[in-house]
Amino acid sequence: MKDVQFRIRTPDQTREAEITADRGSTGRELIALAAAKWQMPTDTEYRLQNTSRHAYIQPEQKLSEDVVGPQDVLQVEPVLVAGGSA
Repeated sequence: MKDVQFRIRTPDQTREAEITADRGSTGRELIALAAAKWQMPTDTEYRLQNTSRHAYIQPEQKLSEDVVGPQDVLQVEPVLVAGGSA
């Protein structure tokens, strides 16, 4: 498969990297790669947003041309859970 080049970052933009990935890669794989590289908390669930297209990439979704374009910016975000017991 063809490769695509893009940027991936955290919401606060303290961590950012230029990435070249195979279009067969999935959202889940990118999240795992970023979490490991940046030593992000392992007890947190993350989601992946393409900020260039204002859309979320599902964990099983591949990086096809209609999902990620060259030079797009992807953001690894923690999933916030509201509520809880006191």
